[in-house]
Amino acid sequence: MAFSNFTLVIVLVSGLTMAHFCWARPPLDWKLKYLVAHNTARLKALQPPLVWNDTVAAFARSYAKRRSVDCKLEHSHNPILGENIAMSTGDLSPVQAVDLWVGEKPNYDIGANVCKKMCGHFTQIVWRKTRSIGCAKERCRNGGTFITCNYYPPGNVIGERPF
Repeated sequence: MAFSNFTLVIVLVSGLTMAHFCWARPPLDWKLKYLVAHNTARLKALQPPLVWNDTVAAFARSYAKRRSVDCKLEHSHNPILGENIAMSTGDLSPVQAVDLWVGEKPNYDIGANVCKKMCGHFTQIVWRKTRSIGCAKERCRNGGTFITCNYYPPGNVIGERPF
C-alpha cells in the first residue's frame, strides 16, 4: 500500500503537532501537587499560601527514606519543624495524603480552639504562622507508601489558635 506525498505530509504534520502539544503541557510537578493541595486548604481558611522549602524537603526526604524500611507511621520528632505523616498499604498520592489530613477539619472546634477528635494534621496545614513546606514520598519495602510533609515554622503551638 503506497501513501501519496500529501498523505505523508499530513501524517508528519499531525505527529509533530501532537508531539508539540505533549511537550508544551508537561505533567504537573510533584512539588506543585503538594503546594496546590495545601494552599487550597489554606485559601479556604483565609491563610496566605505556603512556598516550597528545599531545606525542609531534604529533611523530609531523609526521614521518608528511613521509614521506607518498615513503613511505620511514626513521627520524626524534629524539634524545629511541624510534621504530617501518612502511610498506605498501596500507592498514595500527594493529593490523597493532604486530603486525609484536611479531612480532620470537622473535628476542630474553632470557638473553643480544641480538637473534638484528631485534628492536628488539619490545624498544621492552616497554621497562620507557617510559611513553607517540604514533602517527600517513598515506596516502602512492603509495597506500601510513606508520605511526610514538614512545616516551617511549625504549628500546633499550645495556647495559640491556628488562624
